[in-house]
Amino acid sequence: MSILEPQNFYGTEYNIRVVNGFTNNSSLPLVIWCASQNSDLGGRALQEHDDFSWSLRTSLWGTTDLFKCTMKWDRIRRSFEAFKASRDIQRCGPFRKCSWLVREDGFYFSNDELNWKKDFSWL
Repeated sequence: MSILEPQNFYGTEYNIRVVNGFTNNSSLPLVIWCASQNSDLGGRALQEHDDFSWSLRTSLWGTTDLFKCTMKWDRIRRSFEAFKASRDIQRCGPFRKCSWLVREDGFYFSNDELNWKKDFSWL
């Protein structure tokens, strides 16, 4: 029989980060608003290279609230799931880092902030 470690009993912590990767939007910031069913993280206006970060803890069973973010760039809006336990428990890697880089051509995901893979476009 194994002993439960505190992190397993209380859940596992994940770090979520959304970065403005635009090359020139100094006159028009990227607006982000993130929330789950139980927690509203509020909104921010991100200039070039600014980020919006938070941590969350999954439950004992590996589930947590779904965190959605809505991004606004000029007249375009796009909502996405910044963290979804069933998708991200493995995808965020051993360091439990879930990073998003938002560029003019779309949204990129990385678990190390070195290797970015495009997940989807704005439209």
